[in-house]
Amino acid sequence: MSDENRINDDDKNPRKGAEFRVPPRTWIVWIAIFGGIILLMLFRERMDGQGEVLSQYRFQQLVESNLIAQAVVNYSPQSPFLTEVTGKYYKVDADGNRVTENGQEKLVPFRAKARLTDKFEEKLLANPRFEFREANMMLQSMIWSILPILLIAALIWFFFIRQIKMAGKGALSFGKSKARLLAKERNKTTFKDVAGIDEAIEEVSELVEFLKDPKKFQRLGGRIPKGILMVGPPGTGKTLLAKAIAGEADAAFFSISGSDFVEMFVGVGASRVRDMFEQARKNTPCLIFIDEIDAVGRSRGHGLGGGNDEREQTLNALLVEMDGFDTQEGIIIIAATNRPDVLDPALLRPGRFDRQITVNLPDVRGREAILKVHAKNVKLGPGVDLSVIARGTPGYSGAELANLLNEAALLAASQNKKAVSMAELEEARDKVRWGRERRSLAMTDEDKKYTAWHEAGHALVNVMLEHTHPLHKVTIIPRGQALGATMSLPKTDVLNRRRKEMLDMIAVMMAGRIAEEMVSGDISSGAAGDIQQATNMARAMVMQWGMSDRLGMVQYGDDDEYVFLGREMARAKVYSEYTAQEIDQEVKRIIDHAYKTAQNILVSNRDKLELIANSLLEYETLDGQQVEEIVRTGKFTPPAPAPQVDAPHGAPAGTPLPEPPVKPAPPKLPGLGTPAPATA
Repeated sequence: MSDENRINDDDKNPRKGAEFRVPPRTWIVWIAIFGGIILLMLFRERMDGQGEVLSQYRFQQLVESNLIAQAVVNYSPQSPFLTEVTGKYYKVDADGNRVTENGQEKLVPFRAKARLTDKFEEKLLANPRFEFREANMMLQSMIWSILPILLIAALIWFFFIRQIKMAGKGALSFGKSKARLLAKERNKTTFKDVAGIDEAIEEVSELVEFLKDPKKFQRLGGRIPKGILMVGPPGTGKTLLAKAIAGEADAAFFSISGSDFVEMFVGVGASRVRDMFEQARKNTPCLIFIDEIDAVGRSRGHGLGGGNDEREQTLNALLVEMDGFDTQEGIIIIAATNRPDVLDPALLRPGRFDRQITVNLPDVRGREAILKVHAKNVKLGPGVDLSVIARGTPGYSGAELANLLNEAALLAASQNKKAVSMAELEEARDKVRWGRERRSLAMTDEDKKYTAWHEAGHALVNVMLEHTHPLHKVTIIPRGQALGATMSLPKTDVLNRRRKEMLDMIAVMMAGRIAEEMVSGDISSGAAGDIQQATNMARAMVMQWGMSDRLGMVQYGDDDEYVFLGREMARAKVYSEYTAQEIDQEVKRIIDHAYKTAQNILVSNRDKLELIANSLLEYETLDGQQVEEIVRTGKFTPPAPAPQVDAPHGAPAGTPLPEPPVKPAPPKLPGLGTPAPATA
């Protein structure tokens, strides 16, 4: 298919914006069908209206009465027993006299189909008013017999074959590539619309510069990379960056998803790969963007089952086209994936994908730049400071930041506000990260009290310990799956986690259970999330990051985040049962140490713990500065203005499920010395 045809196909999109468009030429077909039916009915009506239809008896009566003025007998050898007669007869009144008009006898046209006996036929032949013609009815009979067949065939073509062609680009063209040629005038995205990934933009901008001035690089013998693989977590802007490349470059740009190669028919994927590169060679220099390439580029030889794998054939065709015997210059491939660990090594080697660009989560400056890009379409209030929101959203991807602004705009619109303020942005951030408030959840006073003490324990230990992140706020308003939450935000982006920091974080997680037990004399299932997070962190410290002097700087097990079925089933445990027992004991020792640290802090500061809990019961939400004031002075001064978002409310119920969601630390972290006891 030529490029011009592809562009025309894009223009035939039935939906353009929000306006519905009927596909071209379809209305012409429908007009032709209905018009033909109407014309056929009119023709039939006209044939029927050519004269009075006479019966056999009436026709014979007129002949006997000599009232036929003139007539034509259409005699057909194919139907000798039934003869069609057309003509005119004299009109008579009730007395049998001929009727005259304007001095002339009135004639009435007629049609009749009569059976002519030999005697009656001889009488007609002797009458000079009758003219005999031998009609050839073969052509007419053929038309009337073939017409229904043609009509049925036309309906079948229109309703079935044509629809199959529209859906699959032809019933026999499954092997044609689904890659779309993106015209420059249809793509308005440029590098100005991409923020937070400056290094990635610099690397891909070389492609655009090469396409515009290839001699600049060839003068020194340089060769532009044949392929670029963009790797990064979901939502970081890989697809957006590819659209920006298309918007900046004047070259042809083909885009396709990895899943578009896979079909239910064997060999279709490989055929589509070959067809895609055949189209690209006709438009060199050009760019080919394959989104989610892991759908077709997974490692060969892994997984269950055997036989002829359709996906492997597609991958083999892709490998050959990227760097085979028939390779041509001028085709640059850009692929995106968030699963680089499952890609085939042959796909990643230089010559196919010469360069890998890591599109990481944005830092604080990148988040601010992303917020500014998305805020162009949002009406912000005068007091909005996006840098504060950027600092309060560590670990957010570009997609999450865009969703945050959208949620804030929806929240402001629901409250009939004219602009988005900081209150809506703060609430939207908490909603995106931790879920929506559930103020309608019924809660007994006793459960509310235990929740307040639980969260007060988290907050107090978080403030008292040295290596924790600053406390942001603590609340007993249910949000998402949690019945209460203690939220802490780092001052800067976290690139590495230290052992003292993680020991203090585990102590903060343990504090909720301890505070709850101090006030109730019993324990509940509310600490399930805390226990799970603490266990995962302690196990990672021992098994992955070498933070245990007892087991040393040895990695036990594999830290792959994703499970690849073939590898996992073939993988054996790399440590003994004795080592597994040692790991369990060391994990328990770390958690017990953190438990005792938190317990000592809470017991020695029970009065402050009780003040924080009572303040939570009264105000439902405290910010970090208010909790620090209680820890520092032992007193709580309510703020002068009424609480902005969290006014006292009759509240929620259930078992306290404390918060702080903790992301696993980066796998590369040096081992540190022996654990030092955390001090209050």
